[in-house]
Amino acid sequence: MASGDGIKIPSRLPLLLTHEGVLLPGSTVRLSVDSPRNMHLVGERLLRGTSLKSTIIGVIPNTRDPEHDTDDLPGLHKIGTAGIAVQVVGSNWPKPHFTLLITGLCRFSVSSLLKERPFVLAEVEQLDKLEQYTTPATQGVTAADGELGELSEKFYQTAVQLLGMLDMSLPVVAKSRRLLDSLPRETLPDVVASMIRTSNKEKLQVLDAVSLEERFKTALSMLTRQIDGLNLLRKTRKKSPDNEKGVLSVRKGGVFPGRQFNLDEEDEEDGDDAAALQRKVHGANMPEAALRVCLKELKRLKKMPQSMPEYALTRNYLDLMVELPWSKNTKDCLDIRSARTLLDNDHYAMDKLKRRVLEYLAVRQLKASLKGPILCFVGPPGVGKTSVGRSIARTLGREFHRIALGGVCDQSDIRGHRSWTQSRTTASLTTTSTWPLTSPKCSSSPRQTPRRPFPPALLDRMELLQVPGYTQEEKVEIAQRHLIPNQLEQHGLTPQQLHIPQDTTQGIISRYTREAGVRSLERKIGAICRAVAVKVAEGRRVTETEASMPEKPSERGDKAAPPEMPIVIDHIALKDILGPALFEMEVSERFTLPGVALGLAWTPLGGEIMFVEASRMEGEGQLTLTGQLGDVMKESAHLAISWLRANAKTYQLTNMVGGPDPLDGTDIHLHFPAGAVTKDGPSAGVTIVTCLASLFSGRLVRSDIAMTGEITLRGLVLPVGGIKDKVLAAYRAGVKRIILPKRNDKDLEELPANIRAKLDFVTATNLDEVLNAAFDGGFPRTTGEQALTQLSSKL
Repeated sequence: MASGDGIKIPSRLPLLLTHEGVLLPGSTVRLSVDSPRNMHLVGERLLRGTSLKSTIIGVIPNTRDPEHDTDDLPGLHKIGTAGIAVQVVGSNWPKPHFTLLITGLCRFSVSSLLKERPFVLAEVEQLDKLEQYTTPATQGVTAADGELGELSEKFYQTAVQLLGMLDMSLPVVAKSRRLLDSLPRETLPDVVASMIRTSNKEKLQVLDAVSLEERFKTALSMLTRQIDGLNLLRKTRKKSPDNEKGVLSVRKGGVFPGRQFNLDEEDEEDGDDAAALQRKVHGANMPEAALRVCLKELKRLKKMPQSMPEYALTRNYLDLMVELPWSKNTKDCLDIRSARTLLDNDHYAMDKLKRRVLEYLAVRQLKASLKGPILCFVGPPGVGKTSVGRSIARTLGREFHRIALGGVCDQSDIRGHRSWTQSRTTASLTTTSTWPLTSPKCSSSPRQTPRRPFPPALLDRMELLQVPGYTQEEKVEIAQRHLIPNQLEQHGLTPQQLHIPQDTTQGIISRYTREAGVRSLERKIGAICRAVAVKVAEGRRVTETEASMPEKPSERGDKAAPPEMPIVIDHIALKDILGPALFEMEVSERFTLPGVALGLAWTPLGGEIMFVEASRMEGEGQLTLTGQLGDVMKESAHLAISWLRANAKTYQLTNMVGGPDPLDGTDIHLHFPAGAVTKDGPSAGVTIVTCLASLFSGRLVRSDIAMTGEITLRGLVLPVGGIKDKVLAAYRAGVKRIILPKRNDKDLEELPANIRAKLDFVTATNLDEVLNAAFDGGFPRTTGEQALTQLSSKL
């Protein structure tokens, strides 16, 4: 930053656009950041930077009305202030944002914009000298410097006069007086303008005053108005130190290059802001216990330096407390019969979930003081988690609020931090009229999206209710009962204008969607409604035109007749509207060569089928794994190879030249398609064994079979999770037979009876049973070879 011409700021600066006040050189302000551009600037520049240069940013006042602000880049103010970020604090309430503590360094002008996204980067020209802050007061502008010196002396004397009219016994006034004597005269207009209570428009005038003479004149008029106001106040009311000290708003912890001044903890900081917050606390109508806690925290806040990390935490807590609807309590309507009716009308299937909700409401009806668990609905997108919460709120007569928890990485963010007393958490959570819903994933930073799993401590405080995916029959019923009527209403159509038969709905589900929920299905139905709305609107316009204007005989053949009502969507119309089918039943087409098997996987989006492919070539016995596999899945592949080599003679498995060791002179490549998706977990063990057994034996695996299960080195098959979602995925793909671990028998009870009746389930305790079920005619062993011992897991 240093050069022959003095200390320089970087010529390229990221710009922070702010509605909150004006940063002047030499002052320290606290700014809240929540716009996308500013959030990107903090995340990519301040938090990731490792040098002092990365902490220097440009602050530009955003003069656009914040109520009508848009994502478009506003016209930039011509002058800004380069500042150094002293502190960055992140928070998630009421939405993800950062609070920055920034100290102004010098003015700059914007020469040109280099880029607008993800944050603004500009070429700037420095207008002030940074050396003025390191120059002793005796070496700055003096009275001997002609007209400028006289102006600076007049400004200094006026500032001293203003302070002399205040109560010098106040520490904030005394320290401000000492500050005037310690700073160079050329810095006084900016520093004093940032200290006195004035409008942002007046501070902008000081910022725009590039020449020092103009700056002195602008700030001098502000001081003169303050003195006139105090004189008028003295004439109209009795002199009071409390009234006079409000003129100044001196900030604590202001840091200047090469110099630092700190006011004592007893000094006031933004007195008007603290007073406004205190009025809000008293006007929130909160209970006595909560009011005592808030007043205690407010008292601590007034004594706390803004540079402390706990300052932002305490301030956010107080803002939350005053925003809670303390005086808007609602009385719960705990009618179990009406709740059952409402849940049944709003949601098809989901019997287990609805039963648990009714149990919770029944206990609440019998015991009002129940400290029940936090019910956490967990399941793939689009299965109805949020809508169930909305139905519960309607049943209870409460308002419904959805709170996204991206950025929550600690249970204390919900229950209260350790530094908060228990009365804080109790007061803030017991009398609200909201019904919060949690997002199923959390992240560790306010700038991240919900991706990572729940922390164990947070998960331990919740009762998890699994919401599985829907079967095809359930989706058809949901579409006919809820989705189609809702989409007709949203698009201004009636059942007399559009009819979607059940077989068409089944075609949409099987050929145009592949999901556990019904969100994509609803979008496809919406697309059909929009296409029909065009036809209906065109037909109505033709009819209105015919009624208002007689038609010539020669024109009758050129105009299309209005469509007959209702418009029925068949498979031909479905293809015209939605295009070619997105998904086809490709399972049987993939089993044309040995070395292919079909597995079942669980994802946060529901169950999925997963092909495993293997090939071999001459080599040195190397195993290659591709498809973005995790460590557990790689270990399963090595387990499968080891077990097959150990039992090669038993099952007559050979290498490429007929040798008894499948890996002798042979390299194996094992691939899991959909390589862009990360895969991990132990449940692919039986699928890998079956795939490699097919490759080594030269036999095809049955094309209508899928499998899941963990394996051991001794050939046991261990249970896995997500059975219902996996079975539903296999059913959607047209699979007829499914191999499961024996100990997953109990999970089949959760499946609908019609699904169990249509599928053939094979439960296995060891890999011998798996291989016999996976191949037509079984997988015979060598004649005379002793049968494998039937082992059962004791885990």
